[in-house]
Amino acid sequence: MRLFSFLLGVIVFLLGCKQKENPKDSTFVVAFGSCNMSQEPNPFWDDILAEDPDVWIWGGDIVYADTDDVDRLRAIYAQQDTVQGYAALKAGVPIIGTWDDHDFGVNDGGSEFAVKKESQQVFLDFMGVPKDSERRNQEGVYTAHEYETQEGKVKILILDTRYFRSELVKDEDPDRRYQPNRADEATVLGEAQWQWLQTELNTSDADFNLIMSSIQFLSGEHGFETWGNFPKEVEKLENMIMDSKAKGVIILSGDRHISEFSKKKLPDMGYPLIDFTSSGLTHSYFSFSGEPNQYRVGEVVSSKSYGTLTLNFKSKEVNFRIMGDNGQVLQELKQIY
Repeated sequence: MRLFSFLLGVIVFLLGCKQKENPKDSTFVVAFGSCNMSQEPNPFWDDILAEDPDVWIWGGDIVYADTDDVDRLRAIYAQQDTVQGYAALKAGVPIIGTWDDHDFGVNDGGSEFAVKKESQQVFLDFMGVPKDSERRNQEGVYTAHEYETQEGKVKILILDTRYFRSELVKDEDPDRRYQPNRADEATVLGEAQWQWLQTELNTSDADFNLIMSSIQFLSGEHGFETWGNFPKEVEKLENMIMDSKAKGVIILSGDRHISEFSKKKLPDMGYPLIDFTSSGLTHSYFSFSGEPNQYRVGEVVSSKSYGTLTLNFKSKEVNFRIMGDNGQVLQELKQIY
């Protein structure tokens, strides 16, 4: 009888433990950032690791190389791998991401860059992509990652806004660098990448679909690099997102050395499209004094920062946070999907 009572007690205890839910089971934490100089101190690596993220996403400008010397590019990436805080993050957290212009190899560069194929291989080496991966034979660094938990699934679509991007059109206005390129053939992603993205969105069964674009998507009025320099491409992506019926589509971006939230209501979507810009990690546009963005929510953060998203599978809520040093929340946005 005593043995029976003991076994019954053990079973009740185990069932009780099983019923206690770990809050982490119903959430998925994404941390991301951009604009990182390997030779400059980055105050955030310990903070990011403390967030216990499920993935870290590089949003571009992982290093500042600005070179067509492939050996020099490789050496600069190697310097980033020697950063102690980053090495600790890399040892414990999956690392994915894209490039932007300075790690691509040329400021504001696009399809015309002469050594883009060679640069791509160096980037893939840094990201730890196997030598026999299909990405080694593909033009462009775009790819998809899926993360599945007991409570839900997250798909992260990594775009390449460099390899295929058409020429930028200079603006004669001294306060603006570029003006819209409205040519029919002008592109940001190129035909093959567009087809890939459409398939990934149309076939996605994920609860949340994150699109990592190195350059801003919704903020298109400032005259620097942005999807807004290619208005037909902006319309194409918006239509593609709406037509796909993919759930919880969110855009992440970097590049600007500022952080901000942008939000736009698209027709026939039950939630707004949010573009979360997080930039930069080691240097920022500290003298920022203002620029137009009709979709901005809240204020621009011009100090150094990184971004986090906590995706809740049960409540369908996402908590967006712009983070400073030592866990300081610089700005926050919540959205139900």
